Amino acid sequence: MNSFAELIFNRRSARKYTDEPLTPLEVEQIMKAALLSPTSKNSRSWQFVLVEDKDVLKKLATCKTTGAAFLENCALAIVVTTDPLLSEAYTEDASIAATYIQLQAEDLGLGSCWCQIRGRETAEGYDSEQYVRDLLDIPMQLYVGCIIGIGHKVSPGKPKDESKLQWEKLHIGKFRNESGKE
Repeated sequence: MNSFAELIFNRRSARKYTDEPLTPLEVEQIMKAALLSPTSKNSRSWQFVLVEDKDVLKKLATCKTTGAAFLENCALAIVVTTDPLLSEAYTEDASIAATYIQLQAEDLGLGSCWCQIRGRETAEGYDSEQYVRDLLDIPMQLYVGCIIGIGHKVSPGKPKDESKLQWEKLHIGKFRNESGKE
């Protein structure tokens, strides 16, 4: 990418990927970005589980009733976990790391998509977080924040349309309602 502005305008969730695997260098760059992501009080509360095995990806794709099927065909799934014992801002730490992962993937020309885990259930009614923990042997004390699926995009998404920015949602100094009153 030429600039951060270009990166954020072009990044779209990609749920369809080619069969091409990621290179070791691509994986290393993505994980460097994750490990460089800031955490509350520099706790480094995150840990990551990288999954490339197709059988395991297929099982991850069933971690919730809808919205996880794309994981089956990604080249790499990164399970973002954090330790609530290390940081009271563990959900934020996980979210920031996941965002860094997605932005680095986009910068490499790869596609990615976020799979929400918290508060979700499998088709059988089993807690999604516990399902992922059981599948990947993740310790109980770790919070499973999300799974980021990454792969080579089948087709690039359209850049975001700047004319659709909702400037009315910005409030200067104080919150103002739709009529402009405080």
